[in-house]
This record gives sequence, structure tokens and C-alpha cells, in this order.
Amino acid sequence: MTDARRHVPRTDVVLADPRLAEAIRALGRTAVKATIVATQQRVRAGEVHPESLVDVVLSALPEHATTLRRVVNATGVIVHTNLGRAPLSAAARDALDVAAGTTDVEFDLATGERARRGRGALAALANAVPDAGAVHVVNNNAAALLLTALTLAPGAEIVLSRGEFVEIGDGFRIPELLAASGARLREVGTTNRTTLRDYQAAIGPDTGFVLKIHPSNFVVSGFTASVGVRELATLDVPLVVDIGSGLLAPHPLLPDEPDAASTLRAGATLVTASGDKLLGGPQAGLLFGSSEVVERVRRHPAARAMRVDKLTLAALEATLRGPTPPVRAALDAAEDELRIRAEKVAAGLAGSGVDAEAVRCRSAVGGGGAPEVELPSWGVAVPAAWGQRLRVGTPPVVGRVHGHRCVLDLRTVDPAEDATLAVAVTAVAGVAGVAGVADGSSHPPAPNRAGAPGPR
Repeated sequence: MTDARRHVPRTDVVLADPRLAEAIRALGRTAVKATIVATQQRVRAGEVHPESLVDVVLSALPEHATTLRRVVNATGVIVHTNLGRAPLSAAARDALDVAAGTTDVEFDLATGERARRGRGALAALANAVPDAGAVHVVNNNAAALLLTALTLAPGAEIVLSRGEFVEIGDGFRIPELLAASGARLREVGTTNRTTLRDYQAAIGPDTGFVLKIHPSNFVVSGFTASVGVRELATLDVPLVVDIGSGLLAPHPLLPDEPDAASTLRAGATLVTASGDKLLGGPQAGLLFGSSEVVERVRRHPAARAMRVDKLTLAALEATLRGPTPPVRAALDAAEDELRIRAEKVAAGLAGSGVDAEAVRCRSAVGGGGAPEVELPSWGVAVPAAWGQRLRVGTPPVVGRVHGHRCVLDLRTVDPAEDATLAVAVTAVAGVAGVAGVADGSSHPPAPNRAGAPGPR
């Protein structure tokens, strides 16, 4: 009897199979060929029958031509750095699709001449913070600070409170970032107390600017003292304030989180912030300030190295002009609405024999912002052992484990994803389906573009 493993279809023959045509169009010939070769090895090992090769290839192909995977954030951390910080709004995603092609990002269609790059996004940002004389956008907030130091303090001193020598994600420290510009750091005050006199004593002919950094990812309490923006603005030097989280105007739930508008009104010369945190947009460094200073920053030679691309500009403009972004929606979600959703999802799961219940929980802002703020929330609790299984499922669902339960906090789950969440839990539980979730129905994952099973 002939061994079926000897009849491995040739690679070119498999590539020509019409069932793979759509996958080749969507994912590219190289990716499909690599999957074919890997599957051929499985045929030779006796794991796959030769006649099933194409079906196995289809099931093994990724949904998209990227290794990144869409994740359902059920952690309750609204701005989760490890999950990409702010999820973009539908309007911003549509804007990315427009920007992905040929666009007028730096071209005036009426005159046929060169135009200000990203003028639409800059106008939207200026409209959002009318207290700013001018605005500028770079690729992240660290770049905004570095560019500011290069512009305002080349070879000079930056005066900074010792209590604001902060470390941001992945071990990056603000003092080291600033020192990389060639500026010298002049520490004032102590870890827990800094006064206006400390700043006054440090300012001299070598002072480039005073920098105030909001310690957004930690809180120092007890015997403490710091100097506010309004007081620092009385010093006869430029005042740069890094507010960090990108809040453009005050928010009632975040009374201690500084915002760009209030900081400028208090007298700051220049304000820097992130675009992918509380603003809810793409990664970007935002600069607001006087026209003269912002123009100097914009014209610095290093500004070119920190320029944002057309995709960022498009997504930022759509975030500012479009509907409420997901971050703001999650922040403002009412506790009663979250309870109703949690009870509905849990009831649907329990009705199908899944060990699940609606529970109260606490959400966090995340992204290095508002570290002491806890938001009352509701989620769905399942066995703790399911946490890991949910993370490696399709789509991955990331919750948080407390004791013997894994809590799926719905504050950070888009209501449109409730049914997807339920299907993911059902798959882990090993039951057939879930009734009465979200729109009242349960559907298996739709096939992806390559023909393999998986949610869209």
C-alpha cells in the first residue's frame, strides 16, 4: 500500500488552487506560501492527509497581513499602555483609510502649490484649545519635551523640581531624556517639598526655562509642598509645563488632572501632552503655547526628525472633530448602564451553562494618568483559570484575576463587543452557544478574508 505522505502536493500546484486566490490577494503570496510549506511538513510527518492540505492551510492563515492581533480589553484600565493605549474611534479609523492613499496632506488643490503640512489637524487642535496662540504636533510627548529643550535651552539650564524627576514607561527617565539635548539640569527643592524661593534662587543668566512636570503615574502625600503654574509664571523666564495625559479641558471625574486650557490660562509659555491617552487619539506629542515659542520649536532642524506622518494627522483630526472617542466614552460610562450590560451578558452565559456572574468592580484611568482615581464599574466574573485561556483565544480577551475569579470589566469593552466577549467565554467554557447577549442572538465567528474561521 502506498504511503499517502509520499503524495505531498507541489507548492506551485497548491498556490494555483482557486480556493487560495482570495487569501493571496489579501495577505500576499509570500505569507500564503510560507503557510503552505509549513503544512506540507505536517503532511510529511503524517499529521495531515494530503487531500486536506488546502483546508488546513486556509485554517492556519492569519486574518490580516500583520502579526498584531485585535484584543478585547476587559481589564478595566481605560488607557492600557501594553494594549496600545487609546483605541481609535470609528471616525479616526475611517480617516486612516483615507490617508493611506494619495492625499493632499501637503498640497493645495486649488492653487496647485505646496501647503502647510497637516493644516486640518492643526486647525482642529487649535480650535480645541483656543487659549493657545499656536499649536504643533510631533511623534510623541517625549519628543515634544526633547524638541523643546533643544530649542529653548541649548547649552543652558533647565530648572526642575527634584520631586518631578520622574520615570516613564520601560525605564525611560525624563532627566536623562532632557540631558540628551545637551542642556544642564538644575535641581531645586527636595523630593517632597519645593517652594517658589527654591526656583527664584536657581534662576540666572544660564536659565533656558523652568520645567514643571505633572507626576501623573504616582502620588506623594504627607509633608509635601509644590509650586503651582500661576506662581511659576511670575518668574521672568519661559515656563514649560508637561501635563502628560492629554486632557484638553477640565473633566469632573479628574479634578486633580491638569488640562491644557487651564494650564495656559494660568500663565504657561508652552504646554506639552500626549495624544493617545485621555484625548483618545493616535500616538502624538502635542504642543500648545505662544505663537513665537511654538514657531521657534517648529522651525528647529530636529523637528523634521520628529515629524508625524499623514496617518497620525488624519486620525488626530478625526478624533478632535468627530464623535466621542472610546476613551472618553469609557471614562463617562454610567455605572447603571454597565450593571445592565453585565447582568445581560452574565445571564446569557449562565443560561447556557457557563459559570459566570455579574459583579461590581473598580476601573482605572491608566496610561500614567490619575493614579488615585478609581471608577465604580461592573463586569462579568468567570473562573480564574479561564483568564489565560481567554488571552490565547480568538479574539484574545484580557481580563484581570482576583482570587478565584477572572473579572471581565465592561467599562473598557465597547458595547458592540459584548456578544464577541460572550462567544469567547463560551468557547473557553466548551459549551455550544450563548442566548440573549447583546442583540439577543449568538453567532459563530465569521470567516476571515483568507477563509479561515475567526471573528471579523
